[in-house]
Amino acid sequence: MKRAVALLLLLAACGKQGELMPKAPPGETPKVDPTKPLPSTLLIRPTQAEPARIDDPLSRSQERRDDRFNLPPPG
Repeated sequence: MKRAVALLLLLAACGKQGELMPKAPPGETPKVDPTKPLPSTLLIRPTQAEPARIDDPLSRSQERRDDRFNLPPPG
C-alpha cells in the first residue's frame, strides 16, 4: 500500500513545469505548418454564424387584422 502511494506521488511530481514548445533541432526555430490555421484566425466568426438582417418583413408599423381563431381558453 505504501509502495503504491509512493509510486503515485513520484508519478505526479514528474510533470513539465514550463511552456510546451514543439521540438526543433538545437539552434533552429520550430517550423510552422502553413496548412494549419493560426489560433487568431480560428477566433474570427464567419459571416454565416451571424448574418446581417436585410429583409425585414414590415417596413412600417401596421394594424393587425382580426384573427377569428384567436379564442379565449375554455372555462
